[in-house]
Amino acid sequence: MEVNFSNIKVIGFDADDTLWVNETYFREAEEKFAGLLEGYETKNKIDQELFLVEIKNLELYGYGIKGFMLSMIETALDLSNNKVSQATLMEILNLGKEMINKPVELLDGVEGVLRQLSDRYRLIVLTKGDLLDQERKLQRSGLSKYFHHVEVLSDKKEDNYSNLLEHLEIKKDEFLMIGNSLKSDVLPLINIGSRAVHIPFHTTWKHEEVPFEDKFNGHLTLSRISEILKYLH
Repeated sequence: MEVNFSNIKVIGFDADDTLWVNETYFREAEEKFAGLLEGYETKNKIDQELFLVEIKNLELYGYGIKGFMLSMIETALDLSNNKVSQATLMEILNLGKEMINKPVELLDGVEGVLRQLSDRYRLIVLTKGDLLDQERKLQRSGLSKYFHHVEVLSDKKEDNYSNLLEHLEIKKDEFLMIGNSLKSDVLPLINIGSRAVHIPFHTTWKHEEVPFEDKFNGHLTLSRISEILKYLH
C-alpha cells in the first residue's frame, strides 16, 4: 500500500503499550486476583464479573490503575456476598500498588524513533488514564525531552481529539497518531480527517477490541515502532 505522510507536521503517540509496557501488568494482576477469590467462584466467572464491573465504573473512575483497584474490591465484595476477608482486601490493594510501582519498560526501538523524529516533527503524547500515574511513568521513562506537549485525556473519542487539535492549533490533515488501539488511537483519527498508524501490542483489553469489519480502514499497520521511519522522512 502506498503511504504518503509528506504533509504531516505533528505526530501524536499513545503511551501505554505504544511507548512502554502496560497491559501485561493488568493481565498479571487479574491472574492473581482470580487466585485470591478461587474459594468463591471459577476463574472464568471472576474474570467476566471483573470486566463488567470495570465497564460499569468507567464513567465514575475513568481509565487507569486506581479505578481498576476499586473495581477489584467491588467485585470481591459482590462475589463473596461481602464475606471476603480484610486480609484479602488488603492484598487486592497491594496488587494495585505493585502495578503503580512497576518500573517503566520501554518497548523495543521507542527511544531511537523519538530521537530521530523529534528533529523533524513536533511530537506530543496523547494518552488516557490516571493523570498522576501517567505523569509518573513519563518522568520515569526518560522520554519527556522528546515531546512538545503531553495530554492525558479522559477518553479518546472523535470529539476529544478534535477539541484538543483545535486547542493546540494543529490542522487535522497535518496530524498523525501512532498507537496500539484501533478503537482509541486509529479509528477516531481516520474519522476526523487525520492520519493514523496502528502498532498492535500482543495483548489487548477486551474493551479496546473492535468488530472485524472495522479493522480495515486504509490505515497503516506496522509490527514494530521502528518501521515508521521508512515512511517519515
